[in-house]
Amino acid sequence: MNYPKKVVIGDITVRDGFQHEEKFIPTAAKLWLAEELLLCGFKHIEVTNFGNPSGMPQFKDADELFRLIRGSKRIAHLLPAASLTAITIREKAIERAIQARKEGIGADRILLMVSTSESHQYKNSGLTIDQYFKMAEEWVPKALDAGLKVNGTVSTIWGCPIEGPTRLERAVEFTQRWLDIGVSDVEHADHDGSASPDRIYRYFSMLLDKVQNPHKHIVHLHTTRGFGLANVLAALQAGMTNYESTMGGIGGQPANFVDGVPVSGTGEYYYKDSLNVGLVCTEDMVVMMDEMGIETNLDVDRILKTGKMVERIVGRKLRSESINQGRIPKSLSGRE
Repeated sequence: MNYPKKVVIGDITVRDGFQHEEKFIPTAAKLWLAEELLLCGFKHIEVTNFGNPSGMPQFKDADELFRLIRGSKRIAHLLPAASLTAITIREKAIERAIQARKEGIGADRILLMVSTSESHQYKNSGLTIDQYFKMAEEWVPKALDAGLKVNGTVSTIWGCPIEGPTRLERAVEFTQRWLDIGVSDVEHADHDGSASPDRIYRYFSMLLDKVQNPHKHIVHLHTTRGFGLANVLAALQAGMTNYESTMGGIGGQPANFVDGVPVSGTGEYYYKDSLNVGLVCTEDMVVMMDEMGIETNLDVDRILKTGKMVERIVGRKLRSESINQGRIPKSLSGRE
């Protein structure tokens, strides 16, 4: 097997993980987790979504949360080297991020998202693909001028929950289009868990043949059907070095029901089992890479302790096997 000896992992639980929860996660809990993730060694975390909170009430505390993080004494020494991301799908959200940046309380990086599926694109943004890229051509330079880094995400690469199969080649074309607009990096997303390991390997091999530099490209995989870590292994085999995940493997569409109140979210859920649709599990991926001798620069034991606390925050058992079984002992003396 041929895979990188060093990777970068970003944890996006505070935003992507919590956005699918049907109860509001207290701001103090989000702050605690953001602090803890940085103390675990993560340099890249997602904090919130600057979109309209009427449809996504999980993010009604976006400004307050950023203020608390920026003012936290626990992590003050870590913030200069950290990258805090906010999701900004449309113009008003980008404008909000730019203003927060000027005030010194907002994100370091924002994320825009385009789908290779026209129907998914419209449901997610209210714009067609061409309209969205035209909007990005106007707003990405504005964000860069304000000192923000910009991620351009490509979604529905391996399939769409609305339309079904999609063309891998189109995602490579969209990647180049994002880079031509000037984004700082590109996320390659299997948002609905449609990918299988063979197609993961084929796509990322194709990608690196066309655009190279794996450090500018982020692997974002859901494990809806249990393929998550197998897909990570396939991406490693293809040479990808930048990954993101969530604690306990939580996440999914923005919840359409929060604290007993129906909200718009992104409409009806795509899946039969709406709870088990999240990302690859941070705890299990980190433990797996540790066993493979891949350097992550993360505190594995602290991550496992944090994972147990995330279960208490959300109030249920999550999907990590490693927080139950612990790390694999390195010697016989380490066995219980």
